[in-house]
Amino acid sequence: MAIREYVRDLVRDRAPGTPAPSERELVDRFGVARMTVRQALDALVGEGVLERHPGRGTFVAGPRRSATGVVGFTEDMALRGRAVETRTLLAEVVPAGEQLAGVFRVRPDELLVRWVRLRLGDGRPVCLSDTYLPEALVPDLAAHLPASLYDELAARGHRPTWAEDTVTAAPASDDEASLLEIAPGSPALRLTRRALWDETVVELTRSVLRGEDHVLHLQFRG
Repeated sequence: MAIREYVRDLVRDRAPGTPAPSERELVDRFGVARMTVRQALDALVGEGVLERHPGRGTFVAGPRRSATGVVGFTEDMALRGRAVETRTLLAEVVPAGEQLAGVFRVRPDELLVRWVRLRLGDGRPVCLSDTYLPEALVPDLAAHLPASLYDELAARGHRPTWAEDTVTAAPASDDEASLLEIAPGSPALRLTRRALWDETVVELTRSVLRGEDHVLHLQFRG
């Protein structure tokens, strides 16, 4: 994470086509394995921050086209024809701290809204989500929680235009299993979403989803 944010900040104002820091430079600077550096650069290539040219190297990418169809939980459930319910477990305003400051590109003392929710479909728990948003973009959100976060962001002019999702699989912890009404250790998907409005990070959500309720479907075109 530190390497990725360092490179992101370093190239933010550089012209497209400018060479990115080399793997060797980053290995020397951070004292980590080359594979760790490569993974960080791979992530930035995936985001569209950098682009690779075989035989030439890695460079600052041109302006990214906004992705379409960034869908929130409420919209996703509606598309599946399921009734949606949200139970708020925690809503508070907290300092970003060092780690989240890097994600949101803010100072560690700047405030974030934290919103922990249990999401239900047709009355059954399907998702546990822990969301952070910059308080400056959503003032008073913690005191007036909306039915749909993305509808609220749209009303405030900050609906995500693109997002990156990371999905892993891991057994549910005892607390997670209790809330999701599954057996401890049951298969669960862990989804981390970093959503942006243009180039501003507006949301970081870490979700735990019941494994039997979600299928990851990908389409590729040659």
